[in-house]
Amino acid sequence: MSKQMSHLDNIPSTPGKFKMDKSPYIHNRLRWHSSLAKLTFWSFMFLGLILIFFFRSPSSNPLPQDPSRRSLRTYNWGGPAWEKRVRSSARIRSRNGISVLVTGAAGFVGTHVSAALKRRGDGVLGLDNFNDYYDPSLKRARQALLERSGVFIVEGDINDSALLRKLFEVVAFTHVMHLAAQAGVSSVYGLNTKVPFSERDRTDQPASLYAATKKAGEEIAHTYNHIYGLSLTGLRFFTVYGPWGRPDMAYFFFTRDILKGKSISIFEAANHGTVARDFTYIDDIVKGCLAALDTAEKSTGSGGKKKGPAQLRVFNLGNTSPVPVSDLVSILERLLKVNAKRNIMKLPRNGDVQFTHANISLAQRELGYKPSTDLQTGLKKFVRWYLSYYSGGKKAAG
Repeated sequence: MSKQMSHLDNIPSTPGKFKMDKSPYIHNRLRWHSSLAKLTFWSFMFLGLILIFFFRSPSSNPLPQDPSRRSLRTYNWGGPAWEKRVRSSARIRSRNGISVLVTGAAGFVGTHVSAALKRRGDGVLGLDNFNDYYDPSLKRARQALLERSGVFIVEGDINDSALLRKLFEVVAFTHVMHLAAQAGVSSVYGLNTKVPFSERDRTDQPASLYAATKKAGEEIAHTYNHIYGLSLTGLRFFTVYGPWGRPDMAYFFFTRDILKGKSISIFEAANHGTVARDFTYIDDIVKGCLAALDTAEKSTGSGGKKKGPAQLRVFNLGNTSPVPVSDLVSILERLLKVNAKRNIMKLPRNGDVQFTHANISLAQRELGYKPSTDLQTGLKKFVRWYLSYYSGGKKAAG
């Protein structure tokens, strides 16, 4: 309304005597055109500067992918030749043998379990995505080791539902040994102070996100067991070590850094408290894994329908003899014949815990599990493998 009144005020009181040259309407119109031209000019200038900045800025390049957050990669699988390899690898070659799909087969534990199953005549098919959380060349070397024994590892992701459906169409697996996971530190027992840790102890105080995902996995397994009648067994490993191990584990990178003359960080708890681990040799872990498979009952569900209660178990697989990390270093020094440059540091609050100690009585009773390898013996085998594999050691293990 105010704009309309302003326009009427511009009409002269005497009709027929318009003064065009002094009309505010025309003057404003010319001013508006001038403003529009300036606005257009500066808009193009501003846009040009943005484009120059965009194309010259390093940040315009694609950011490196975070391997823990990348989307599902595309893998090549399928076809007659591929199916033939899958069937051959999974074929049972012993009486009363089983056919097992091992996920994470190119991993540390997965490789050893797959090899052990194959040695006793079971059918084994591996599945692994060969991610680069640690050096993929080590995973490829494990793959080559397994292929020489007749185990084929399908390169793919456990999140690829089409691939999994295809694998189960090609092979009627009797068991799945699910070892694929994003590796990390800390135990599902978290902040528990009662030792040794028992399967009946509380596990609702995880000390890290990694430990929380372990707990979540067990809870999800319980739900699937309850709803769908899946027979499930959870295995809680305690600081597994040995040949073909993980480079992100302390015993592994301690060995590397001692040989290179680098200092190693040894953590201690508050008030100079000892940090200890229930180090468990890989061969003992494998025996526990195979025993869990051999004692597993059939699922009671079919087609998504549960027909009755199904087996649900959780076992600790440890050595039940915690050793201070400082003692681990001393053993490595003797085997490598090199003195370590020790750097004593406070245990960081990054989710790691002061000690781990497994109560294995349930696994002993139900699985016949009995670890037999002490740390001195196990580390001697690891060091021998390490020096051979990396060919960088100048001194043999004693």
